[in-house]
Amino acid sequence: MDFVARSPVVAVAGATGAVGVEMLKCLEKRNFPLSSLKLLASKRSAGTTMRFRGEDLPVTELTEQSFAGVDIALFSAGGSISKAFAPAVAAAGAVMIDNSSAFRMNPDVPLVVPEINPQAAAQHKGIIANPNCSTIIAAVPLWPLHRKNRIKRLIASTYQAASGAGWAAMEELKNATRAALDGKPFTQTIIPHPYAFNLFSHNTTVDPVTLANEEEGKLIKETRKIFGDAEIRISATCVRVPVLRAHCEALTVEFERPMSREEATAILSDAPGVRIVDDIAANHFPMPNEASEQDDVLVGRIRADMSDPSGHSLQLFVSGDQLLKGAALNAVQIAELLH
Repeated sequence: MDFVARSPVVAVAGATGAVGVEMLKCLEKRNFPLSSLKLLASKRSAGTTMRFRGEDLPVTELTEQSFAGVDIALFSAGGSISKAFAPAVAAAGAVMIDNSSAFRMNPDVPLVVPEINPQAAAQHKGIIANPNCSTIIAAVPLWPLHRKNRIKRLIASTYQAASGAGWAAMEELKNATRAALDGKPFTQTIIPHPYAFNLFSHNTTVDPVTLANEEEGKLIKETRKIFGDAEIRISATCVRVPVLRAHCEALTVEFERPMSREEATAILSDAPGVRIVDDIAANHFPMPNEASEQDDVLVGRIRADMSDPSGHSLQLFVSGDQLLKGAALNAVQIAELLH
């Protein structure tokens, strides 16, 4: 891995979007040692300013010339934009850390969660992929368990927030909820189904052969790649719920050897990026309102799977901020690996 300058020049492409805004907050909160910051967005957003470290920085239009002098380019502008500008980033000698799905399954592109496979970043050839949000939020607590006792099978059911579809979807959820409470009609334009007080299968294309939607396919394929284990059997059902920014996931995990609740809890207590919320007496477990704006993935409801008398299976309930660990924070942590 080529280490970037001690105080690199960083560019954020898609700076005005939901994830881009959180990237700036993460860079500032974590005191990332950059020498200067370029904020890039569409022509529509060019000319506006964004606050960073007490200064108002200008937002400029994303063009092929934007990356001159840039060391690290954080991208959260959509897969088509990432593909279109990857050659310009490479020509400038910068490293692209991409939040889209454009390069995740490319065998030449490392797919990195710093708590799990930081060494993979060293294999980059100019692009490092940020995994999908639902994948990261499941993988962070599952990895320390997998290291101790290999996971053979995972059944995941996700409850995914509006933030995964961007600011527009978050605003649409707010507006739809207000309209529903006021008894007024509301027309959805971002999300394809009524969103207020409703939930539905994740709004991505369903594969006509497997009948899995794209989100489910990402969770399955990306987890195997990150863990370096193509033999893990994974089934996923991904659902969109009327929550603003934190995903929840119910995980049923089968291990090679028996795994007790006590052992799993002890392992997770020392795991980076994990916070246990498992108060049985108070019936207090991970919730999206408590995971929102938190760096850690909350883990609770750690219990034996009663359908497996062998003792090899556990159930967990997790919640993590989709905009932070599910996207912006993980990308900034990857950038930190380049130092």
